Amino acid sequence: MDMADLAGKVALVTGGSRGIGAAIAKRLAREGAAVALTYVSGKDKADAVVRDIEAAGGRALALQADSADAEAVRGAVRETARAFGELDILVNNAGVGYLATITEFPLEEFDRLVAVNVRGVFAAVKEAVAHMGEGGRVITIGSMAAERIPMSAMAVYAMTKAAVAGLTRGLARDLGPRGITVNNVQPGPIDTDMSPADGAYADLFRSGLAIKRFGTGDEVAAMVAYLASPEAGFVTGASLTIDGGNNA
Repeated sequence: MDMADLAGKVALVTGGSRGIGAAIAKRLAREGAAVALTYVSGKDKADAVVRDIEAAGGRALALQADSADAEAVRGAVRETARAFGELDILVNNAGVGYLATITEFPLEEFDRLVAVNVRGVFAAVKEAVAHMGEGGRVITIGSMAAERIPMSAMAVYAMTKAAVAGLTRGLARDLGPRGITVNNVQPGPIDTDMSPADGAYADLFRSGLAIKRFGTGDEVAAMVAYLASPEAGFVTGASLTIDGGNNA
């Protein structure tokens, strides 16, 4: 892919201060996009991502916005468009998890997962498409758990990611006539601070993989960069799994 494929484009990555989100923000900037990224409380990490992008010659902006707060999400979209003049790419990366069986699952945690993983995505897309024209890209980071659940206690998390997959298909129909594509990237086990390759569940996750290692944030970012590029103009409504063969 041409490393200037996204020159002149503007992207917003929610939850872009660390892990997969930070890798996506840096990759889109490397492709030529101006990138805004949101964070909840990790300002130092968000600022570090911005510095890395700027040191490489790119443009970046960190915005405090909790994806559980729909107005904060909408505000981040509007501020991105104001700061950079437009918005071409939205990457809904922010997400939260909580593991418990239904008998132990607190209702407030259920509400939090739905607020961030589903409602926050909807709010961001609704605001973003008001600023997008032909060639706009909406990309959401879902999960392999939308299709296959490898262990107990993941039901609610999987439900939110399955909702995102369904929303993606419907939005692709809604926005296709406007030339805006909508896609869903479904990672499997990715080595981040939230899900380290040496964590408590790592061996269980690894046992289900065809490729016996965790993926990297950069590998997910590469798939996102493709979907954001002009080359992916005929890809929409898709849930693309990057999971080392877990769901094979």
